[in-house]
Amino acid sequence: MRVLVVDAANVIGSVPDGWWSDRPGAARRLHHGLVAADLGFDRIVLVLEGRARDGVPAGTVGTVETVHAPASGDDEIVAQVVAADPAHVTLASADRGLLARVPDAVPLGPRTLRDQLPGR
Repeated sequence: MRVLVVDAANVIGSVPDGWWSDRPGAARRLHHGLVAADLGFDRIVLVLEGRARDGVPAGTVGTVETVHAPASGDDEIVAQVVAADPAHVTLASADRGLLARVPDAVPLGPRTLRDQLPGR
């Protein structure tokens, strides 16, 4: 099973589009894009932290599962990658420290992911 884990904070923060003034709205837009896109993954895990959690309820829509990090977003992302088997996971993030914690995951840059979403 091919799994994409999305570091929402990193992907949202990769484009200066005013996200800092509306984190919940930015999370909602990313979620809608992931749901609408045909990315070729069997499962997509969107990890939200902080105020972004207010934009999308935890749960599953189509192939997109939204997870609310109870504390550190990076810790939750690592837990999601490990649970899914890192050898079959692509991790959308440019956070070098995070990527180093799950070296078997295939990295996908935030801009590359965003370019594949509708309306980008």
